[in-house]
Amino acid sequence: MIIDSHCHSWAYWPYLPPVPDPENHGSVEQLIHQMDTNGVDRATIVCAQIFRNFDNNDYVASALKRYPDRLEQFADVDSMWSETYHTPGAATRLEQAAERWPMKAFTHYVASEDDAGWFNSPDGVDFFRVAEQLGLIASISMAPHHQGELRKVAERHPNLNILCHHMGGMRAHGDGARANLENVTESSKLPNIYLKLSGFHYLTATPWNFPYSDSRWVYEEAYAAFGTNMVWGSDFPVVKKSMTHLQSLEAFRTHCDFVSDNDRIAILGGTLGALLSRARAVNK
Repeated sequence: MIIDSHCHSWAYWPYLPPVPDPENHGSVEQLIHQMDTNGVDRATIVCAQIFRNFDNNDYVASALKRYPDRLEQFADVDSMWSETYHTPGAATRLEQAAERWPMKAFTHYVASEDDAGWFNSPDGVDFFRVAEQLGLIASISMAPHHQGELRKVAERHPNLNILCHHMGGMRAHGDGARANLENVTESSKLPNIYLKLSGFHYLTATPWNFPYSDSRWVYEEAYAAFGTNMVWGSDFPVVKKSMTHLQSLEAFRTHCDFVSDNDRIAILGGTLGALLSRARAVNK
């Protein structure tokens, strides 16, 4: 079984440049079509309540009713674009979100200029404690320099499983690339921190340069550290500006030929399937 760990879906395309079909370009129906075409069995939709889509959690929850066996919701809670970002009461808002939406996980985007110290503030401690108690998976978008604060969370909440978006924000080029990789791979020592093997178009210097051989070294070293604590993700539909949905799959499945056959099966779906089966039960 193949499970996509990182998709989005919106009722209206939120990004520039504009597209000719903004109501359809990022729709759930487009996602399901690509999944059917390319043999992806299930997908987790990482909600992002941005620009003209401030009801994205509701939109995705509605989609789960139509495709209950294909989709999972990772609801957006207090991400950096929200008015409630790192303000008091986050734990209560997380509880309310879990009551409102059929979410096995929440997603939280951290501003790159932030030091992530909030993670281990009294409000952050309460927030992640509630997540652990509810059985939610934490799907976090962060920069490599946030990993130290994340490790404190993982140590304090050993039953909270954490997914780091797009290789933990690493890049294959530029000053600090090696230091950032070492910081991210240090987190592999915590068994409840997982890395999304996704975002080839972010790591590379040339987003259109499939199969992204220039970023292979990052994936090789991350795999050596995390092993099957990695989960494949496409970043559909954002990825369409750089490559097709199928290429986002084959960039890993075919071109990361350093991964063993058994580990490839786990990274494509086995690991995430196990995490989802252990997460909070929901009624879709």
